Amino acid sequence: MDSLYVVMPAYNEEANIKETVKAWYRILDGKNDSSRLVVADSGSKDATHEILVALQRDYPKLEILENTDRQHGPKVIALYDYAIKNGADYIFQTDSDGQTNPAEFENFWNMRKDFDGIFGNRTKRGDGQARAFVEHVVCFLLWLYFGVKIPDANAPFRLMKTEIVKKYLYKMVSDYNLPNIMMTTYFAYYNERHKFVPISFTNRKGG
Repeated sequence: MDSLYVVMPAYNEEANIKETVKAWYRILDGKNDSSRLVVADSGSKDATHEILVALQRDYPKLEILENTDRQHGPKVIALYDYAIKNGADYIFQTDSDGQTNPAEFENFWNMRKDFDGIFGNRTKRGDGQARAFVEHVVCFLLWLYFGVKIPDANAPFRLMKTEIVKKYLYKMVSDYNLPNIMMTTYFAYYNERHKFVPISFTNRKGG
């Protein structure tokens, strides 16, 4: 049975973290016993860390990475590195702000044998047109510089085979700020088996 590490960075998410952890923890049901939900929380100025520690009493497969950089990108790199070193078969990355829907995960999981990377495509975004425009610019630049056609390079909803993540993760320095964009680019540029799947993406629930 395949093991799964659900990983998410967090920073000042006291308004969202409890419900987000509870919602995504259910994804571990029926998975290999070594599967984990791992949150990288370092530098939060609010009660995010205290809430996570309290949640561990009821969610024993919840782990907290405390000694990471404060920024989102380095936290994602640290999470991928942690999953690799702990022998996960698959890594699923999302964010801790409640903008993604756990109900859409099962479709990704069911396709894992056919693709080494399955990436969310935010065809409609609840976080505003400005962010959508930035994403379009990023994808245009990736096409311009790398010759890859990617509809959504940075979506925090991605299921990846760990051995493929390992091939590319260490091409980036540990404090690199845009690891998900580059990871998506590596999958496309090197013709790894990958697929983009439309997902919903709501506005932040709080904070």
